[in-house]
Amino acid sequence: MGKKMVWSQLVLGMVMFLTANSSSYSRSTSPNDISCQDAVPMLLPCQMFLKGSPPPTPSINCCLGVQKVFQQANTTEIRRNLCECFKKAAIEFGVDPARARQLPELCKIDIPFPIDPNIDCTK
Repeated sequence: MGKKMVWSQLVLGMVMFLTANSSSYSRSTSPNDISCQDAVPMLLPCQMFLKGSPPPTPSINCCLGVQKVFQQANTTEIRRNLCECFKKAAIEFGVDPARARQLPELCKIDIPFPIDPNIDCTK
């Protein structure tokens, strides 16, 4: 991996961390809950895939991050909060909606709801 790629990932990670600490990404109420601040960095390995860049499939680390977030999002309230968080982050970071919809199938994770930027997070 080139120095330019490492630098851009580091900068994006810092931006995401700072964004996650802003008021629009509030922390969960229980210390055992996964928050947006916790979840977004777990999905950093998915960045290139989600933006539509090569490779054509998500990395193993991306799939592990998706699986970990899904496992920790174990209540309706947490899922709703993460849904809103991911919708905002997807817009901010230019996520390709078609690629996002592919993640569960490509990572072999059974998610009982569609990955869609138009999803109603309250349902």
